[in-house]
Amino acid sequence: MILTLILKKLKSSMTDLLPIVLVIAFFQIFVLKQPLPQIGDVLFGALLVVVGLSLFVQGLEMGLFPIGEAMAQALARKGSLFWLLCFAFALGFSTTVAEPALIAVAAEAAAIAGAGGLIESTPEALQSYAFGLRMAVAFSVGLAILIGVVRILKGWPIHYLIIGGYCIVMLMTIIAPAEIIGIAYDAGGVTTSTITVPLVAALGVGLASSIRGRSPLLDGFGLIAFASLLPMIFVMGYGLVVFG
Repeated sequence: MILTLILKKLKSSMTDLLPIVLVIAFFQIFVLKQPLPQIGDVLFGALLVVVGLSLFVQGLEMGLFPIGEAMAQALARKGSLFWLLCFAFALGFSTTVAEPALIAVAAEAAAIAGAGGLIESTPEALQSYAFGLRMAVAFSVGLAILIGVVRILKGWPIHYLIIGGYCIVMLMTIIAPAEIIGIAYDAGGVTTSTITVPLVAALGVGLASSIRGRSPLLDGFGLIAFASLLPMIFVMGYGLVVFG
């Protein structure tokens, strides 16, 4: 049974990665017309990717999704709105501040800003800029999850909040410094990565499942949209402070 399960997971991961392999192989063979460099390392790396993806998906199914749903349901049964909102904010903040993609983007943005003369090129200035960018994004995601939880509790229509949020994004784009706009738009994507999405999605589904009158399908999803929206607003606000 265990061997069969492992083989099914590996087959599923290979199927998911097949389109990427086909695209790379097509351009390498028919467009570049060159053999793959270090073919042995490439094949071994591809095997590691398949195994890693299989383990990651299995870990989500066994660990992150169940714990997220269980904690949301337990907090809802406890009946304490304060602790539920604290948990929502802390979950969004902590998963985002530890997001590897955000750390990498913040460091790259600081290095480019320093090279372009927007900030001082000293290590302290670069670290301060990157840290401030990370904190702005993490705080915005925490606030976004908190707003999303309130939406589930109150039953507010999600489209009104999303449309209103993007109207604010467009207005902020007009007044924000040009140097921060691209980073702000990218910040909305890097926050919704491997760590944040599973826990936040499980939180929404678990909360909607435990509240009478709420549908996990209709009300449980949508938290990720808020987590992508608010970082754009907060990062452009951060740019207004840093760049004037």
